Amino acid sequence: MVNIKNYEKIIAELLPYKATLVAVSKTKSSDDIKLLLNHGQKVFGENYVQELLEKHEILPNAEWHFIGHLQSNKVKFLASFINLIHGIDSIQLLKEINKEAHKSNRILDCLLQIHIAKEETKFGFSFEEADLLINSGELKELKNISVKGFMGMATATEDKKLIRNEFCSLQRFFEKYKSTDFLILSMGMTSDYKIALEEGSTMVRIGSAIFGERIN
Repeated sequence: MVNIKNYEKIIAELLPYKATLVAVSKTKSSDDIKLLLNHGQKVFGENYVQELLEKHEILPNAEWHFIGHLQSNKVKFLASFINLIHGIDSIQLLKEINKEAHKSNRILDCLLQIHIAKEETKFGFSFEEADLLINSGELKELKNISVKGFMGMATATEDKKLIRNEFCSLQRFFEKYKSTDFLILSMGMTSDYKIALEEGSTMVRIGSAIFGERIN
């Protein structure tokens, strides 16, 4: 069930930072999403391709972000409508997105996922790998993608100092490349978005604080 009171509180918290809210709607009903749409929320995040396709068909006016780990063979299903892909973790995936975007006559906005957490289970480029990619001729040849910034996930821990340090490291890296076209730093979720905002996040991904705990 959508918690409108929490939603309005989060929107108020984001205002001073001019940060964008991605309402993470995975496993939530189209009716719940529609309720938030009618309340002014525009951006929704999904991480299951089939579920996203079904919701997009029902609610084509929402701005859809793909926030999960995207498999190359699923890119073709999203290329015609997706607004932003958050979790780019390989040049191979970028090439596939570029190919499918070309077929759809679109330039797709993407974020490079940077591995900042202690957990090995999380995906992403190292800072060194991202440096090499951004400055490579290979990336410049991909004309149907536009890298808009970075995404990062902090360690799932109660250690707020560690979380802050991880977000801070990504913000410093972001500052190296920040420009007119490179403006998005997507970091912070329900458990740590306040720290992320303090450390320079421009986009937070919040689900359970708005929709309640998700059903796996």
